Amino acid sequence: MRDMTDQRLIDDLCVGAVEVLPEGALGQKLGVAERERRPLRIKLGVDPTAPDLHLGHTVVLNKLRQFQDAGHKAVLIIGDYTARIGDPSGRSKARPRLDPAVIDANARTYQDQAFLILDDDPAKLEVRYNGEWLSALTMEQVFELMSTTTVARILERDDFAKRWQAHQPISMLEMMYPLAQGYDSVAIQADIELGGTDQKFNLFVGRDLQEHFGQPSQAIMTLDILPGTDGVERMSKSTGNYIGVTEDPRDMYGKVMSIPDETMMAYFRLLTAHHADELTRIEADLEAGTVSPRDLKARLAREIIARLHGADAAAAGEAHFERVFRHRQTADDLPELHLEPDDEADGLVYLPKVLERWFGLTRSEARRRIEQGAVSLDGEPVTSLALPADQLLGRHIKAGKSAKAQGHVRPS
Repeated sequence: MRDMTDQRLIDDLCVGAVEVLPEGALGQKLGVAERERRPLRIKLGVDPTAPDLHLGHTVVLNKLRQFQDAGHKAVLIIGDYTARIGDPSGRSKARPRLDPAVIDANARTYQDQAFLILDDDPAKLEVRYNGEWLSALTMEQVFELMSTTTVARILERDDFAKRWQAHQPISMLEMMYPLAQGYDSVAIQADIELGGTDQKFNLFVGRDLQEHFGQPSQAIMTLDILPGTDGVERMSKSTGNYIGVTEDPRDMYGKVMSIPDETMMAYFRLLTAHHADELTRIEADLEAGTVSPRDLKARLAREIIARLHGADAAAAGEAHFERVFRHRQTADDLPELHLEPDDEADGLVYLPKVLERWFGLTRSEARRRIEQGAVSLDGEPVTSLALPADQLLGRHIKAGKSAKAQGHVRPS
């Protein structure tokens, strides 16, 4: 296990965090882990209310993975029971009740997608469903939970306070949600709980319940909200500014490249695994103009995709982007190169023949350039002297560094 009192580790774990409470609690918890020679139990609870994740959902998962990499144990709680209540955080009205079968299906999908980020080594990950303990509570135990707080305290929640002032209904079931989520911390004996800024009230209830049941209270870490691809609103499917975790890497790459330059650092902090000091250097280079925003955004896209789908997928996404988007920008300036009917024989077009006509090369020179990898289609080297016509049509061909040695292939 790494040196748990290392300040660089603490700085890294705090990247993207809005608050770590109580003040100094993270260092204290890491010190406990070092003294007791045990990993901390890092809790993240998620309600499977939708089947698919986008990058905004992965912010807390990335932080959970960071704790795993530091030697601690992630405890991922799938809220199959809390999802039946519906988290009222940020809601102006009660959530509709979900069918348990839908919740179960969503839970399976969520877990599969979470494993794209988390280390699934049993020594580093524990996956629990909170129905395991919430369904077993007796009425007497529910009464005990309810006795630990007051209606006045529950109404301190910003969302409940607004609804109360607007004379909008608040169900007793919704008011039970913070207690149910907080009891999860008791059940798994959490040392630290992660959540979005909208979860702060619920995370504090977990601390109170642990104290009530005689456990050390967890530290809490709230994480920043990821902006969507528009750079303005939070990432959300409802606004269409999202990047899905399971999207085609080619689409993911293009969407990352579309984010505003000023949004890049938020993505670097919340979606990558860079050390805090490395992020400071990246931001300084960006502000000083010593790095191109486009190149930095391309690096960001590669890192995000590689983390989810591997380096090969990231490379393929970048190649596709270069092919389809970057070359499209120059399409109007390139000549059209036409295939004639007699260019094709036995289903193949002999490239040295057409390169001779298009670019004034001798056939021997055309062959040599192909063999040396100097001829490309949409940025990818051509490796064969003959290709089917349908592999040429509509593509950008380049046969050298000269601007005159390239064009778009069209039918006659």
